[in-house]
Amino acid sequence: MIALCAMTGLNRAGFYRSRLARQGIPVEMELRDEMQRIALESPSYGYRRITAELRRRNFDVNHKRVWRMMRQDNLLCVRHRAFVTTTDSRHGLPVYPNLARDMELTAVNQLWVADITYIRLREEFVYLAVVLDAYSRRVIGWALGRTLEAELAACALRMALLTRRPAPGLVHHSDRGIQYASGRYTEFLKDHEITISMSRKGNPSDNAACESFMKTLKYDEVYRNAYRNFEEARHSISEFLDVVYNQHRRHSALGYCTPAEFEEGTS
Repeated sequence: MIALCAMTGLNRAGFYRSRLARQGIPVEMELRDEMQRIALESPSYGYRRITAELRRRNFDVNHKRVWRMMRQDNLLCVRHRAFVTTTDSRHGLPVYPNLARDMELTAVNQLWVADITYIRLREEFVYLAVVLDAYSRRVIGWALGRTLEAELAACALRMALLTRRPAPGLVHHSDRGIQYASGRYTEFLKDHEITISMSRKGNPSDNAACESFMKTLKYDEVYRNAYRNFEEARHSISEFLDVVYNQHRRHSALGYCTPAEFEEGTS
């Protein structure tokens, strides 16, 4: 074995590592996605605290691997960027009860769900805000921006309102993030006679439809591309949302229809 290592240029540790089965891509991506989420939820966390949080969330990972992945995703410097702190839901703004979990949906424009995710370009971070119709899982509003200010979420909401023009009584569900709890955003919802609903503290499953969509977005679009700049990311994500996801991607929850087909079949 020593002679083989000498011939190939590998050290003994490298040789043994090469013989281990590599972790499957879906598991790797799930770990990376959760790591990014924690880094944005808690901007002051270093790689050791993120490792501890990942373990609490049932990921079997050590701090060396987390450090390596954070370096690859350029997350080691996230805590130095002031605007990231706006993702913190520990604010003093009013929050609203979760109304979505008791709803039985029978048509579009009864429940909209909203969320924001992080996307890394080659040299910067950008953020995508989306609004989905929970009945059909269709993306009806979205906005891509460089900061996490409330205006990003408001831009996605304005697109949804222009696309759908819902009747009074619609419920809008989101997490408790400052973007959605801000006075400007909640007043905008009230002005359009939209009822506000928010997830319970520490319960991401309360917004399961958006969580599922974000995972699809990461697996099918973001992780498959290395966006050179903001404009390239906007173009590629726009095509994915409007064409690939809404028109062509089939969902088991919709009887393997696309969102567009599902809406046409129930209209």
